[in-house]
Amino acid sequence: MEEQNLSCCVEWKKPKFILMLVGILVLGGVIIVSILRDRIVNQNMNQITIIGQAKVAYQPDIAMVNLGVQIDKADKAENALSQLNEKVTKIITAIKAVGVAEVDIQTQNYSLYPQYDYQDNVSRVSGYSANQQLVIKVRGIDKNTQLVNKVIADASKAGANQINGITFDVANVDDLKQQARLKAITDARVKSADLAAAAGVTLKEVVGWYENMLQAPTSYDAAYYGGKGGASAGATPQVTVGNQEIIVEIGLNYKVR
Repeated sequence: MEEQNLSCCVEWKKPKFILMLVGILVLGGVIIVSILRDRIVNQNMNQITIIGQAKVAYQPDIAMVNLGVQIDKADKAENALSQLNEKVTKIITAIKAVGVAEVDIQTQNYSLYPQYDYQDNVSRVSGYSANQQLVIKVRGIDKNTQLVNKVIADASKAGANQINGITFDVANVDDLKQQARLKAITDARVKSADLAAAAGVTLKEVVGWYENMLQAPTSYDAAYYGGKGGASAGATPQVTVGNQEIIVEIGLNYKVR
């Protein structure tokens, strides 16, 4: 038995067995590397991205007006709220008279807080302030371009002393975005043939894409309009709507060979 074991050990030490063992290990290593390469190599190396862009112009038909009333240093909290409620009621009445529906007038913020004076390192309540913010949806501004100005002017005359911003929108914004996407895809396809020829590659099927909304309905930051107690009777804001654009960028990922 010992002689057989010794003979086996001697056989394994011969060069041909060592070479065979090395060959098996090398082959195993190649197989493992191939499997890992297929899993971890970036498949996008065989792809190319063609970018298309499209613009769709539109005229906004909705404006969201954010305005408010600020009451400063009323002697009592209830007096601050009373003044605030009185002015807001007048503002809502004036806005509805212009043609804005009550469902399109929403309170966004309502607050009451004390104000303090400091003297000799001692603070004391010097009055009470109150604030209410309204968001007003003004529809049909594409047909009546002066409607936003009228809403702001009448609200200010009724007591609004803050205009915090105006956002323009369009009712069919989703349809417009889809139109822009389709045009951007067409633009990318038109470009693809010339670009592929210049790069010396052949384009195959589209394997993916991305979308980047470069421009969509945006807000207009209005400056402070009116003053304490509202604007004067002759003051009229000039807010222009104009045309706006939705701009979409689409990248098509093609397989190449």
